[in-house]
Formats: sequence, structure tokens, C-alpha cells
Amino acid sequence: MTDLKGQRRLASQILKIGQNRVWIDPERMDDVEGAITREEVRKLIHERVIVSRPEKGVSRSRAKIIREKKRKGRRSGVGSVTGAAHAKVTKKEAWMLRIRSLRRKLRALKANRSITEETYSQYYRMAGSGRFQSIAELERNLKSNDLWRKR
Repeated sequence: MTDLKGQRRLASQILKIGQNRVWIDPERMDDVEGAITREEVRKLIHERVIVSRPEKGVSRSRAKIIREKKRKGRRSGVGSVTGAAHAKVTKKEAWMLRIRSLRRKLRALKANRSITEETYSQYYRMAGSGRFQSIAELERNLKSNDLWRKR
């Protein structure tokens, strides 16, 4: 095996590619070995004895498959969730969900007369100030303060 480092270097400069992408025809090694000037290397490139290999890229096929799965709603479980707690559901959206459910519950309790009008308005204000984190907490508070109306 002959050393064609110089020819490879010249060819890479002429072709404006890296040395690893230079392909030399193994059948015509003797011709390449004799070529020591740029002009001779250019002639061999023209004769297709020295050729530039294609660039290697990173395949996008796996990424495309994953993207399709995500479009279908897969790969979004607890183990795949990254970011802060409020990244998927913003703080405002979480608040809106909570306050709406609390107010709905209070309206229902008032409608079926489980609590009085006064208790309703008092607890409505408490809910709005962020006093309760959930409906369960609201109900616990009503029970502990003995505000459930007796039937």
C-alpha cells in the first residue's frame, strides 16, 4: 500500500472538501502515485480517478416517527414531561380551573339549601382570595365550622 497523503491533500484542496471524503480508484493507484502537481491531480479528478464522496448527514427518519406519534398524542406521559410545574398548565389556567370549580360547588350548595346566603357570600369571597386549594378543602372547612344547614 503506497502513501498517497500528498495527493489526497491536494485533491481535497482542489475539490474544497475534507481529506476523508476524497476517494481514489484502487485500480489506478500507480497513476495517482505519479501525480505530484496540482495540474496532474486536476487531470485525474477530470478522469474520475479521484472522486469526492457524498456528505454524510444525520438521518431524520427517527425524528419523523417520533413527531408523528406526538401528533397522535403519544409520548406525553408523566415520564416525558419536562419543565416547571406550570409549563404545561399555566398558573393562570390552573387558577381558573380551581376558582370555577369552587364557585360552581358553592352555587350548588346554595341552590340545594345546604348553606345559607350569608355563608355563601362569605365563602365566595374566601374562595376568591385563594383560601381554598380544592373542593374537598372547602367542604372540610364548612364541616369544621359547622355551617352545613341542618335538614
